[in-house]
Amino acid sequence: MRLLLVEDNLELADWLAKILRRDNFVVDVLHDGEAADHALSLETYDLVILDLTLPGMNGIQLLRRLRGRDDTVPVIILTANASLDGRVAGLDEGADDYLAKPFDMAELEARIRVQLRRSARRADPIITCGGLAFDTKTRQFRLGEAPLSLTPREHAVLEALLVKTGQTVSKAQLSQTIFGLDDLADPSAIEIYVHRLRRKLEGSDVSIVTLRGLGYLLRHAH
Repeated sequence: MRLLLVEDNLELADWLAKILRRDNFVVDVLHDGEAADHALSLETYDLVILDLTLPGMNGIQLLRRLRGRDDTVPVIILTANASLDGRVAGLDEGADDYLAKPFDMAELEARIRVQLRRSARRADPIITCGGLAFDTKTRQFRLGEAPLSLTPREHAVLEALLVKTGQTVSKAQLSQTIFGLDDLADPSAIEIYVHRLRRKLEGSDVSIVTLRGLGYLLRHAH
């Protein structure tokens, strides 16, 4: 899952990004509204965490532009303005949730999980394909009864395939998922991560199928 964090407090942004990356999210961090608007017009994100008080274009203006493009990406607002009018303004412009500063990180993580489940139209926090299971609460994979050890990039690829089990996911889509704005995106690297994942899934009832010219598909061998 790829998240965009838009926060002009550099210390807070760095702290949040470190925790979210520890939870195996791919996180891009931007500090002003104009840069965030540009990124959102070009990149694909699963969720946006948005501060309202930003230099240049503020959070409400950014949200208005985002929804004006019919972009339905979930948006959680973070702001020190906890007034009723402030909350109503954000929600009226299309925000999905609102959290006032200071906040508890566990609550933000829970709200992120809720929004991701809603956007995927999934009520159960456990996603499965055969013997492979992913707990969206702990952000951990299991294969059968054992934890599945993965690098962050392997985790991102497998999660992207799992949430679209039975559907083809292109290399371009996987690249969008695992490479942040500061990364050197190399589509050929996807083949390496898929190869490593296949080795880790060997002997199980789950496999990654290559559809030449189209991409990859996660499949349960019944």
